[in-house]
Amino acid sequence: MLDTAKEYDEVIQVCINLYQKKMSDYGSAWRILRLPSLTDQIFIKAQRIRSLQENAVRKVDEGERSEFIGIINYSVMALIQLELGVADQPDLSTEKAVELYAKHIKITKELMLNKNHDYGEAWRDMRVSSLTDLILQKLLRVKQIEDNKGKTLVSEGIDANYQDMINYAVFALIHLGSESEK
Repeated sequence: MLDTAKEYDEVIQVCINLYQKKMSDYGSAWRILRLPSLTDQIFIKAQRIRSLQENAVRKVDEGERSEFIGIINYSVMALIQLELGVADQPDLSTEKAVELYAKHIKITKELMLNKNHDYGEAWRDMRVSSLTDLILQKLLRVKQIEDNKGKTLVSEGIDANYQDMINYAVFALIHLGSESEK
């Protein structure tokens, strides 16, 4: 499991570097997005990944990696929105946004380590396509919870679903990285 923690950190470093650069370019304009808008952005990325996995022809020269990174970053933004609420105007400095990103990734990584222990790193035997399908399933769950105004009877909340999507996307990126090394 030490490898998993190290690989996880390497993937997150790529993601947070991009997040920080986009914060420098655009500021925190994303702070005006409501949760359903962030969910829809993640859904678009997951659908594109699935399309790339199923179709031989690509008309845009971006692969799965950038979309999985987008899923991670938009999911972290959603967790920040859950914590802070939606803003009327961009209101976070790059430093504060990165601090919040790191806070939510730390919590999400701890969840992954606990689940990974209990499941015995089962994700390592999964296909990237299965991880994509699990992300899409989580998105459909989140959409249903959003349609129910955040209320659930027996299920985990929206935050846990975003955290799972982050972890599945990290696993997919680890798989994609190891495939490219072969």
